[in-house]
Amino acid sequence: MLVLSRKPNESIMIGDAVEVKIVEVKGDYVKLGITAPKNIPVHRKEIYEAIQRENIEAAQSGVVDLDKLGDLLGQKPNQDKKPDNGKKDK
Repeated sequence: MLVLSRKPNESIMIGDAVEVKIVEVKGDYVKLGITAPKNIPVHRKEIYEAIQRENIEAAQSGVVDLDKLGDLLGQKPNQDKKPDNGKKDK
């Protein structure tokens, strides 16, 4: 682990694209400002861990019933659609 000392308004860079700036130090709290490209998600660690748990649970949940999903979305199941058979209506 790299440990750095920074004062308010000083920054560190992570790679070429992520800047972490010390915005304020107040008592036991440090306020950070993080500038990163939109394709790099930035979350508090507890939120990141919750997302990971949810993703694992979703992956382990098994098969999705598409008819029930369609009902939830207010759509009719695919079986109600007419087959195309490659013919065009005249």
